Amino acid sequence: MSATTTLSVSGHRTTGQSVRTQNVMAAVSIANIVKSSLGPVGLDKMLVDDVGDVTITNDGATILKLLEVEHPAAKVLVELADLQDQEVGDGTTSVVIVAAELLKNADELVKQKIHPTSIISGYRLACKEAVKYINEHLAIGVDELGRDCLVNASKTAMSSKIIGSESDFFSNMVVDAVNAIKVADGAGGFKYPIKAVNVLKAHGKSTRESVLIHGYALNCTVASQSMVKRITQARIACLDFNLMKAKMKLGVQVLVEDPEKLEAIRKRESDITMERIQKILSAGANVVLTTGGIDDLCMKYFIEAGAMAVRRCKKPDLKRIAKATGALFISSLANLEGEESFDAAMLGSAEEVVQDRVCDEELILIKNPKARTAASIILRGANDFMVDEMERSIHDALCVVKRVLESKSVVPGGGCVEAALSIYLENFATSISSREQLAIAEFARSLLVIPKTLAVNAAQDSTDLVAKLRAYHNSSQTKPEHAALKWFGLDLYEGKIRDNKAAGVFEPTISKVKSLKFATEAAITILRIDDLIKITEEKKDQRHPHDELED
Repeated sequence: MSATTTLSVSGHRTTGQSVRTQNVMAAVSIANIVKSSLGPVGLDKMLVDDVGDVTITNDGATILKLLEVEHPAAKVLVELADLQDQEVGDGTTSVVIVAAELLKNADELVKQKIHPTSIISGYRLACKEAVKYINEHLAIGVDELGRDCLVNASKTAMSSKIIGSESDFFSNMVVDAVNAIKVADGAGGFKYPIKAVNVLKAHGKSTRESVLIHGYALNCTVASQSMVKRITQARIACLDFNLMKAKMKLGVQVLVEDPEKLEAIRKRESDITMERIQKILSAGANVVLTTGGIDDLCMKYFIEAGAMAVRRCKKPDLKRIAKATGALFISSLANLEGEESFDAAMLGSAEEVVQDRVCDEELILIKNPKARTAASIILRGANDFMVDEMERSIHDALCVVKRVLESKSVVPGGGCVEAALSIYLENFATSISSREQLAIAEFARSLLVIPKTLAVNAAQDSTDLVAKLRAYHNSSQTKPEHAALKWFGLDLYEGKIRDNKAAGVFEPTISKVKSLKFATEAAITILRIDDLIKITEEKKDQRHPHDELED
């Protein structure tokens, strides 16, 4: 039963089944956009925005972010992909596809006169059981696999991306970069702040000429060619203001009666900045990084002091450098008394700061910072589109390696987890004697969309492959002597079933668990909606100002 009525307020109200069907259609159409980009042989999308900027990408979250979706229910899926990107970094496409499939199957149940509340409680129960099963039966501890496990997890994340063919080279680079930035969290474990890996892009040369640098690379050069290019035992000041000749603020008027006083004002203007620089240098600073500009007059003082000054640095870069070197990021020299001062405690330190030519560009490298280690990756590629997509791929791989190191467990990929859960939940559904049984069975069926889509994208016979995969997992769960079959998943290049644990196709356990939870929550959110009230925009008076004058 559905109806559309006009409200007493200016707007329309749509209720009942039609709202749910509309929402499901919107969600499915969003999923269909990203469906063909799933898996190691997924295709890329080219997105052109209103200004004509082109983005070529395979990343689900990026595709959906650039789509500018209008439909309110479809926006839930866009936010879902963004959430998965922030939380895990990978699995953005699959989470949207699973959520849309859950909705589609729930809509079928509603049409068979099953109340949405029963479906919701069934989905919640199925999700809980699925997570429990993953953790108990499918998760593999990282400690028993070692470094190869990290490299393989990184390769799996890259397999669907543009750098999939060079995954050996990049995976080792990513694992080295993540290991270089580990920080003790004080509770006996380690944290891996991904933002400490600075990814720089430079087009030209081949992708294999990308390099990993130990230290923080800054895409700037020294302010003057007369300055020193290398400083050892560096003491670094990070500033967020201009080091230029002080000028009177706009609107300040100075009446000068004696022309000689004019010269004194000009001298004082230049002295103000000179005093600031002297305070910074006398505190022991020999490297000054600022987000503002440095004029010629001020450069002279740095050159005479034998210090290195770098201007127009990006604020996020400086904040990371301040964190890595132990410096304070200072936006003003004023202290609590209103006077200007600069203390040696505000300086950070690093073993060496050097201007180096990497590839075709001059970069400032900050090596072995005191407080935290840092790493930088410089990517090379044929053109901007390629380098941008490489950056997104490297970000995904960095996030995956971080998650594996922090959660210390992985699961086999290639549709293995989904097929195992599908069989397990179907058997579990038959043990439930309430209405939720149907919802749990639909949840189990929905999960098969991942292996099906993987097979379709690889130009293989999806029906045949998924049937074989289910048979393998069924015997692994029913016959104790076949327990090893639970690691089997799809080999999409050969078009057959293989042991993905032995083949080294791994994903972080947390990625699968969170994508299941997020997809279920998103499906439930949309499923609960049975009423849509749309307020129509007020029409403003379109009269021209000239007409009013004539009146």
